Amino acid sequence: MAARPTQHVGAGQLEEEGPLTVRAFFGLPLPDPLREELERYVSECAGIAPAFRWTPASNLHLTIRFIGSVDRNIVDDIARRLGELALDGFEIELGDIGVFKRGRRVRVVWIGLTRGGEEAAALAAQVEAECGRAGLAPESRTFQPHLTLARARDRVGAALPPLPPLPVLEPWPASELVLYSSHLGRPAAVYEPLQRLPLK
Repeated sequence: MAARPTQHVGAGQLEEEGPLTVRAFFGLPLPDPLREELERYVSECAGIAPAFRWTPASNLHLTIRFIGSVDRNIVDDIARRLGELALDGFEIELGDIGVFKRGRRVRVVWIGLTRGGEEAAALAAQVEAECGRAGLAPESRTFQPHLTLARARDRVGAALPPLPPLPVLEPWPASELVLYSSHLGRPAAVYEPLQRLPLK
């Protein structure tokens, strides 16, 4: 099955203004019904654990490859080459709450995957290969697919009180890989889709 064409966002504006630097990453978006379920859950958790900065529902996604600040032409070229590949779609199902710790303090709260983890890792490897072709430094950490819910406000981490059980989260088909630009700000960053790459 032939891959559908890549959708570019804001390309005309880029031509007028010339090259620019973006803080970029590739990720998998969540469907709206799942986002709404998690919005209610995150709102409840924010009241229980205020020592953490909880992710706004509009920003929830599965990161495939964080790139950082880079010339937009570079990430556009990576996305173009990925769009020429036959990127496989797959089903994702979220699992249980997990944490990244520093000692006894929790730094990050996340949800793992019970389905789609291997396929997400394969997609991440394809993206990593194209990042390498573009001359970007390799990702030093082993890919661990997860959905970030919160980060501790203190860089060294914080104590995490017991959280309520997760709602029932239905599986969904991953149908597109999105190149995002992250605009830092308060109270939270704003993620702007730059390109959408269909997964067959």
